[in-house]
Amino acid sequence: MRLFIRFLGMPSMIAALLIVNTFGTIFGYWWYKIQLEQTPSVFYVFVPDSPTASLFFCFVLLLFLLKKNSGLLEALASVTLIKYGLWAVVMNIAGGIAGDELNWSNYMLIISHFGMALQGLLFAPYYRIKPWHLLVVALWTIHNDIIDYVYGMYPWVSPAISDQISHIGYFTFWLSIFSIAIIYLTSVKRKTFL
Repeated sequence: MRLFIRFLGMPSMIAALLIVNTFGTIFGYWWYKIQLEQTPSVFYVFVPDSPTASLFFCFVLLLFLLKKNSGLLEALASVTLIKYGLWAVVMNIAGGIAGDELNWSNYMLIISHFGMALQGLLFAPYYRIKPWHLLVVALWTIHNDIIDYVYGMYPWVSPAISDQISHIGYFTFWLSIFSIAIIYLTSVKRKTFL
């Protein structure tokens, strides 16, 4: 595990991940284009959850290349990568179970979003997150859930599960708590795996 963590921290690996995440972020915002066109401007920041999570992580990776840390940015990136990465995986699989035919884009979303969640966790030894950073991110994350499921700004889901929004909102709230708890345990309570 130590060798793998060191491998992740190599500048060449960080640079490669920065390139991949930059393209993924751009594609993610493009993916939300139609929903954003139908979204009131006051809610723009709350709709494209996954690309915003990967955008935060791009900044984290850039700072790592510069041998710098931002605990607040690392907390934002890691919690949202885990939360929205797992959320997209579960929503795509749930749509398939409910009767949607999964196609290449569903499988691409499952793989790429699982990769997002994994990145958020694997870089935990490099984060310098303080309790107050995580508190700010917890407030932001729960606030985003309220905007999504009280004001109806959640990312569009498969038609097969669109009648289950209250259940999805409940699941999403607990996924937020889970993501915050994971980052607390791996990056705040235990400063490093090394």
